[in-house]
Amino acid sequence: MPGQTSAKPPLAKPPLLFLCHRIPFPPNKGDKIRSYHLLRYLSAHYRVYLGAFVDDPQDWVYADKLEELCEEVCLLKLDPTLARIKSLWALCSGQALSLPYYSNGKMTRWVNKLQAEKGIDRVVVYSAVMAQYVSGAKYSTCKKIADMVDVDSEKWREYSQQKSFPMSWVYHREAKCLLKYERHVAASFNYSLFVSIAEAEKFKELAPDVATHVGSYSNGVDTKYFCPQRDYPSPFKDNESALVFTGAMDYWPNIDAVKWFAREVFPAIIANNTGARFYIVGSNPAPQVLKLAELSGVVVTGRVDDVRPYLAHAAAAIAPMRIARGIQNKVLEAMAMARPVIVSEAGIEGIKARHGEDVLVARQTSDYSRYIDDVIAGGCVTLGSSARRRVVQDFSWENNLPLVGQLLEQQSA
Repeated sequence: MPGQTSAKPPLAKPPLLFLCHRIPFPPNKGDKIRSYHLLRYLSAHYRVYLGAFVDDPQDWVYADKLEELCEEVCLLKLDPTLARIKSLWALCSGQALSLPYYSNGKMTRWVNKLQAEKGIDRVVVYSAVMAQYVSGAKYSTCKKIADMVDVDSEKWREYSQQKSFPMSWVYHREAKCLLKYERHVAASFNYSLFVSIAEAEKFKELAPDVATHVGSYSNGVDTKYFCPQRDYPSPFKDNESALVFTGAMDYWPNIDAVKWFAREVFPAIIANNTGARFYIVGSNPAPQVLKLAELSGVVVTGRVDDVRPYLAHAAAAIAPMRIARGIQNKVLEAMAMARPVIVSEAGIEGIKARHGEDVLVARQTSDYSRYIDDVIAGGCVTLGSSARRRVVQDFSWENNLPLVGQLLEQQSA
């Protein structure tokens, strides 16, 4: 399906343009969880005109869900292979590769037509790369909010340190060029928001000239959906002590985390606990992830309809992230399900959880084995209930999202 546009009769709410680099539905992975809840909040207060790309063919079936929330929806196909080829032109122009990757003439024409016909003066972009569609004089009077989520340029810098040449050079270049563009966006938008105070402070450090226009709002968790009191059927075999990692398994930080854990940590765990199993639960497992299933005790599930049974019956959830930006939804969801969570220092960023009371923070490789052995043996019995209380207290979409509306209206005063 090359593209899809739908419209509904106008309502009394003011119009707002919302641009996403990926369709904000279904909310089954980190970036789509945040963008979906942001869309729901905006649609309650504005007539939302949504423009987004679809890079997974399975997501086209959700167009109707978005039409229920929006005044008009423009979904355009993004072919990752063709987009990568197109992005190579940036090597000649000095641009970040991410910009031509998401550049699309149909999206440009749709946005410009909307601006001409509807006089939209409020814009929210989700991911800095979507700001390219609202640049120039015709959008200079709009109130513009950029939800950058993470400092993506820092992610590419971290990638460059994990890769060998020539990819290390490509990623280092992308970090440098993308930071330049992120700073440009922050300077031309009324406000730029990030997923945590720590992430916002990092960007202020990198772009001190725009620090006064940088802030954050935390993610939320649907604690009614992620509820440990429900009766979930167990996906595990009897006598298994399941250690569960959840996430999109074509995403490099997740790939890196499970490869490292499966090869460097898990052998010692299964040696002490013969019933231990490492379940890697998530869609689109990369070849490197599929290969891990050859290791003793490692199970790669691929995409599942519902992650909650895997969390509900897990001995522990693990998040051994070595590369991470912002808040890890996998950690919040496991905490909401009242499971013991063993997480790296990088994976707990932005979550005010207490080590030993809410979660177990592994600072050294040996910590993982020690903590997991303790959990499997029946220790840390109050960890899960304390973790859920922390999530209920700190991570509510209803409490966190109104900041976006306040900033949009503050700029119109």
